[in-house]
Amino acid sequence: MTCASCVGRVERALAQVPGVTSANVNLATEKASVSYDPDVVDLSQLSAAVEKAGYQVGALPTPSAIRGTSTAPSAPAADPADARARERDREIADLKRKSLVSLVVGLVMMGLMFIPSPIAMMDLAPLLLIAATVVQFWAGKVFYQAAWAAAKHGGTNMNTLVAVGTSAAYGYSAFVTLWPGLSARWGFEFHLYYESAVIIIALILMGRWLEARAKQRTGEAIKALMGLQAKTARVIRDGVEQDIPVERVVAGDLVRVRPGEKVPVDGVVVEGRSALDESMLTGESLPVEKAPGDSVIGATLNKTGGFVFRATKVGAETTLAQIVKLVEAAQGSKAPMQKLADTISSYFVPVVLVLAVATFGAWLLFGPSLTFALTAAIAVLVIACPCALGLAAPTAIMVGTGKAAENGILVRGGEALEQTRKVNT
Repeated sequence: MTCASCVGRVERALAQVPGVTSANVNLATEKASVSYDPDVVDLSQLSAAVEKAGYQVGALPTPSAIRGTSTAPSAPAADPADARARERDREIADLKRKSLVSLVVGLVMMGLMFIPSPIAMMDLAPLLLIAATVVQFWAGKVFYQAAWAAAKHGGTNMNTLVAVGTSAAYGYSAFVTLWPGLSARWGFEFHLYYESAVIIIALILMGRWLEARAKQRTGEAIKALMGLQAKTARVIRDGVEQDIPVERVVAGDLVRVRPGEKVPVDGVVVEGRSALDESMLTGESLPVEKAPGDSVIGATLNKTGGFVFRATKVGAETTLAQIVKLVEAAQGSKAPMQKLADTISSYFVPVVLVLAVATFGAWLLFGPSLTFALTAAIAVLVIACPCALGLAAPTAIMVGTGKAAENGILVRGGEALEQTRKVNT
């Protein structure tokens, strides 16, 4: 997804699937939370609905992950989140490269337009055409691809505005460059707008680069929480102690924890005494004494003595996993302001297209020239991109709930976070 109008489109596509009771799409996380009846619809049908709307679907959760159960050992598998992180890194690098190249080309063009040169602009025009063509169809290819994908499914989005606006500026300039005699007979003045198209593409790509970096950073709180978990556990099976990945611990295993080690999963102490640092979960500054019969929480730190405990909750059932799940749910929720912004954005692009056509027609009839009308229409198209409108609220919610979780404060959702503005401190 590239803009806020995509949110409404995906939500409508999911909501129309029989068996779906609610669909919530978050632009910042690029995730959808769907409540549905598994007896009526399955994940493949939901995925097909999203793809039919013109969007791609990433790795789908397994049924066991959806139920939140983990009662048997599972072999470590490739984490979809890691794959998505690597993909985002490549995306950020690509956006940075294209935006910088486009910006340099655009600044050079602007310099040639405003700084007096002994070379006539008509002689420079072919070189400007070559440079602008590279930017338009290399750096700007993503806008055409996304706009075409939306058009195939009867929709429009922010990419439509950029593609139409820059194509108009580039197309007019290319026409008067390639066919100056014909354009003069038709009344088209020799004005070049290559730098406008190139600078627009450069600035929007730079905005997407910053947006992608913001999305990347919003997930750092979840990564920090996940990093609290121990990587291995020393289990006792058939009287033999062995270190195994924490993913292979099952409920009922006896686990030994030595001084200075993290408790790998939740359980109950059966042998030994110690004191645990539970500050990362409870905020308790002093170590908590543990004896046989006491519960221990995974990811807490063993301070003094060693002990053996019986695992009771593993995998997605541990306290830490539930906290991560709660934070993810809070980050994916929508505040009332975000719901309003998404509603506005879903109708924004068609309205802007109509206004651009009306602007072009009005200035063509009552303005000084065709080129002036074209410039006015392009201005309406390119300054109306609703990126910030749809991204500001979810990014603020993600950062706010993430920072709160790092400090031991769990927020249930965006609505609760928005209500804190009324707190009188």
